[in-house]
Amino acid sequence: MFKEATLYSPVINNEHGRVSVIFAKDHPGYQDRPYQEHRARIAELALRHRKGEPAPDIPYTEAEHETWHTVSTELSAKHRVHACREFIEASELLDLRHERLPQLSDVSARVYPLTGFTFGPAAGLVAQRDFYGSLADRRFQATQYIRHPSFPRFSPEPDMIHEVVGHGTHLSSNRWATLYELLGKTVRRLESDEAVSLVSRVFWFTIEYGLVKEDGRTKVCGASLLSSCGEMDYFLGADINSFDAAAMGRQGYLVEKYQPVLFRAESFNHFEDFLSEFLTSIDDDSELVAA
Repeated sequence: MFKEATLYSPVINNEHGRVSVIFAKDHPGYQDRPYQEHRARIAELALRHRKGEPAPDIPYTEAEHETWHTVSTELSAKHRVHACREFIEASELLDLRHERLPQLSDVSARVYPLTGFTFGPAAGLVAQRDFYGSLADRRFQATQYIRHPSFPRFSPEPDMIHEVVGHGTHLSSNRWATLYELLGKTVRRLESDEAVSLVSRVFWFTIEYGLVKEDGRTKVCGASLLSSCGEMDYFLGADINSFDAAAMGRQGYLVEKYQPVLFRAESFNHFEDFLSEFLTSIDDDSELVAA
């Protein structure tokens, strides 16, 4: 399994304008030169992108289209069993096709009429305040590469499958879109890094890895869970706790393997209310920040 350092493969833009992506030795693309060069070209297009313009079209390979087809088809079947009702309804609105990997600009064009959110390209890791802050403008910064075909069922890097299947579906729902925007506005008004770090942890255990009760069953609503075939098989084996911001703030999380601890809301209404109350009440002097 990947190590934590592999979460983002750093993008380097040297003084000569040459863009490269640095892969850790345990990354499945470490010895795959064509994949590395392809990732570098995608990163370069993102770095050249100007805000407000459509995301650049990526010349995806047939292997990448096949990875998308395989993973998205399997995920769709798992969603019918495990995804919460709000996600299923949003996925019907977004109506992603399994045959070919979509362009980010096309996803953005589909989401915008639904909720006013747009997608812009990210070359790799986006600074925390920049990433969250852009949500206040209903803009989501997304990567455009796809996971290595040799390791399709889980990716510690947030690739197009994660961005589109997970967050793209979320942002097709007005209820979720409102929460994302509120999160962005919250980060923009916070001054302390400690407070932003707490918000990030709560984001992780709600938006990314949250669960809800629905008709007496545990259902998945987090974007990371919903975009990982492996996590969808594993989540019921995790230690599942009730929603609690203080506990989320204390809980460590893993990026290189499946989450051993998850949190569950009593309903999607509770999910909304919990996150809205936390985001509107948190400030730099909050007791939760100091805890």
